[in-house]
Amino acid sequence: MSALDRPLWATLEHQPHWSLGDERARRFVPDINCFAAVPGESAPHLDALAALVQCGEDRVYLLQVPPIVIPAGLMAEKAAPGVQMLARRRLPVDDGVMVLGEADAAEMRALASLTEPGPFLPRTHTMGRFVGLRIDGRLAAMAGERMRFPGHVEVSGVCTHPDFRGRGLARRLSTAVTAEIQRRGEQPFLHAWANNTTAIALYESLGFEVRAPVHVALLARR
Repeated sequence: MSALDRPLWATLEHQPHWSLGDERARRFVPDINCFAAVPGESAPHLDALAALVQCGEDRVYLLQVPPIVIPAGLMAEKAAPGVQMLARRRLPVDDGVMVLGEADAAEMRALASLTEPGPFLPRTHTMGRFVGLRIDGRLAAMAGERMRFPGHVEVSGVCTHPDFRGRGLARRLSTAVTAEIQRRGEQPFLHAWANNTTAIALYESLGFEVRAPVHVALLARR
């Protein structure tokens, strides 16, 4: 099985300082992200995963190629199919985009909250290199890196403020992030909802190809 089949597990195993849990199940530290993962679906894996989900408002996303098995005591609040895509064409480096950092964190989270490109918590921006474009001083669009394990980095957080859509900003930033990952000698990959044909068409135009369907579920306590 490829590490790409369980990219969250590969990421959490490779970056233990971002995680809670052990070799049976892991989740991100809550202010980094709300993803969790298991390396298999045996009873010890599922029991450990359930133990990582607390009561109340706690929620975790799972994303993997194998079918998701829901542990006893948890329920799926949402579930939907997605696709995993790999970059198959080299893209040109764009030195004109702005690297975002801690000073931009509040604006980044506000933009992500507005556009919902995926979970974006107070320290999600520390998971990798994020770039953006400003128009009239406002953060108009951004994109960056999320999951990572040896040889692979995920393109994620691609979003554009509604006031600035239709200008090709998402294309430019997706290209910039992909090209930087390639420049480092790593393989870019990304995920999209299976029904988001607009996003999939954009990524295909940039040279990404669908590698596999993925299962995605949002789990919570019953």
